[in-house]
Amino acid sequence: MRARTVVVSAGSRSEGERHVRRDEIAAGLAEVDARITDACHAVGRDRGEVTLIAVTKTRPAEDVRILAGLGVRDVGENRDQEAAPKAQELADLPLTWHFVGQLQTNKVRSVVGYADVIHSVDRVRLVEAISKEAVRQGRRVGCLVQIALDDDPARGGVRPAGLLELADEVALAEGVWLGGVMAVAPLGEEPAKAFARLRDVAVRLQEQHPRATMVSAGMSEDLAEAVAYGATHVRIGTALLGRRKPFVR
Repeated sequence: MRARTVVVSAGSRSEGERHVRRDEIAAGLAEVDARITDACHAVGRDRGEVTLIAVTKTRPAEDVRILAGLGVRDVGENRDQEAAPKAQELADLPLTWHFVGQLQTNKVRSVVGYADVIHSVDRVRLVEAISKEAVRQGRRVGCLVQIALDDDPARGGVRPAGLLELADEVALAEGVWLGGVMAVAPLGEEPAKAFARLRDVAVRLQEQHPRATMVSAGMSEDLAEAVAYGATHVRIGTALLGRRKPFVR
């Protein structure tokens, strides 16, 4: 039987373990914040221009509560089957939920129920599905157009040449708002080169849609390069919460 990754419940930790975990997360948060601050200073940007999204996939809800207690307000998840129950359990917290993974249309109803911003919008059919569901639920959901910076279809994203057409669809749709762009640096390429291309794409979008100022780019390994090329939101998991240790059953 193949092992399956599951999220560990907060109840599996003793009080002492919870204190240790809080100290670990606080240290990780301080280190990440210092890295973002240094990256901003290096290119003359204000630290307040960059929002940290704590990517908490495979992590228990208790880790998110600790992050919230430390002042983190933006949380990212990439799998609906994990994110939906976690968001429900943490509904009492003042969090902004970001869905950062690939999104299939059959998951849209669930994701729209909790996600405030969806980072992976890359096709018209998905825009239509999100719009329809947001209207049905009486919500307004932010949409970022995911840009493909390489030719790997598994990573998703629209080619830069198709950006404006898709962005126009988002801008005209009900129940959603156009936030900006998102991208992942291609494997095997210098992140700076990839993020420079994303910056050019973001500028092109803002010329047509001035309010679409969000640039979601940069993860634990390449956040400095992303900040240098205009990222407004960085998606950090490992550097913040440590290496994932999947529990299996």
